[in-house]
Amino acid sequence: MKRPDILEQVKARIQSAKDGSVFIPSDFFDIAEAVKINMCLNRLEETGELQRVMRGIYAKPRYSVLLNKNVPPRSDDIAKAIARNYGWTIVPCGDTALNMLGLSTQVPAVWLYISDGPYKTYKTDGMTLKFKHTDNKNEITNISYKTALVVQALKALGKVNVTDKELQIISKLLSDEEKAQMLMEAKRVTAWVYELIRKICK
Repeated sequence: MKRPDILEQVKARIQSAKDGSVFIPSDFFDIAEAVKINMCLNRLEETGELQRVMRGIYAKPRYSVLLNKNVPPRSDDIAKAIARNYGWTIVPCGDTALNMLGLSTQVPAVWLYISDGPYKTYKTDGMTLKFKHTDNKNEITNISYKTALVVQALKALGKVNVTDKELQIISKLLSDEEKAQMLMEAKRVTAWVYELIRKICK
């Protein structure tokens, strides 16, 4: 049986993904070398099967019935693709973390992330994505994404501003396994943050 050509394999992977999914060339390097993958992605952009978000970042079109047009991919998906492209570990912080956990309904004006990479700001389709370097590895490197997100959300709220209602909202988002993992992983974070995590996980 003849193996599908490179373009068809790339197309098949994109078609199997959700609308709005964001890709970088290395997502397809198991199929072919970089030069050939880049040619395929350029071809798919020309045919409208992909949208170029920024250099080296592509998205599967996402159609809005309400707006009757294609809409940009989600900001967080773009941020994760940028991080994947450069090998960074990132975690939402500030208002972005609150929005991600449903603690705020306000859409952030700037999508803010802490990162083990450099300070960087990107603008695309009216979105601003900002990455802030952190040297605090206890809050980003050796813990799961969910634990790191909760830590950043609590820090964004502030020690004296966190309410029982907000702790309950976070608690309901976590499985028993995630709570057990969080209690183990967060032991080295700021003391007051860990005390709140203990309340969340009890």
